[in-house]
Amino acid sequence: MTYEIKEIDKFTFLEEGEGETLLLLHGLFGAMSNFEHLVSHFSKKFKVVVPILPLFDLDIFHTSVGGLEKHVQKFIELRGYQNIHLLGNSLGGHVALVHVLKHPENIKSLILTGSSGLFENGMGDSYPKRGDYEYIRNKTAYTFYDPAMATKELVDEVFEITNNRLKVIKIIALAKSAIRNNLGDELNQIKQPTLLIWGNNDNVTPPFVGKEFHKLIPNSELHFIDKCGHAPMMEVPTEFNEILDAFLEKQVANN
Repeated sequence: MTYEIKEIDKFTFLEEGEGETLLLLHGLFGAMSNFEHLVSHFSKKFKVVVPILPLFDLDIFHTSVGGLEKHVQKFIELRGYQNIHLLGNSLGGHVALVHVLKHPENIKSLILTGSSGLFENGMGDSYPKRGDYEYIRNKTAYTFYDPAMATKELVDEVFEITNNRLKVIKIIALAKSAIRNNLGDELNQIKQPTLLIWGNNDNVTPPFVGKEFHKLIPNSELHFIDKCGHAPMMEVPTEFNEILDAFLEKQVANN
């Protein structure tokens, strides 16, 4: 399914459907395509919004979790979104956490899946290796339980990024920022109902990370999905959407 990509000021985003806002934040190697199943399912009941995070467009001093959060805040202000259900995967989850801690007023609920912010395994100490396609293919497959999820199209996207010197510098800056920006001491301040959906086979943010988020975020519920890696909304979309559906129904009913 093809959706209209909108561009207003310096923001590029997708917006589909009507209702309360479900805002989706992608990760470090992510894109709108990560949320394809989610958009098609939830745009029947919600206004689903996917901004493209400027991973490679910020100056190097603002290429950080905090810099991305500021971009999201300006986007929300520009569009006037309220009562937002904020969902983030991987680095997008980290950005969502920083946002809800800084600007809780417009966030109705929080959904995290494979989020950084407490602990994550990087792509490896030697990452990124430029020009080694097989290495990039293996590292991309490492993200998933089923290596077949690392399609040629997906591997080609990552390979293109890792062969651009400036993009590599930005990726490293963002990864280091995520490691430095540990939110463990602040998570108890989150008041919003929070849904945690974790892959039981997540190599990047292993299951114990989901359990730690659950322990530290007061009003949270945790769901594990078997045979699933770091991006449940891509790998097991039906099960992911069922869990999210049940959670969002409760939030909308609590108006």
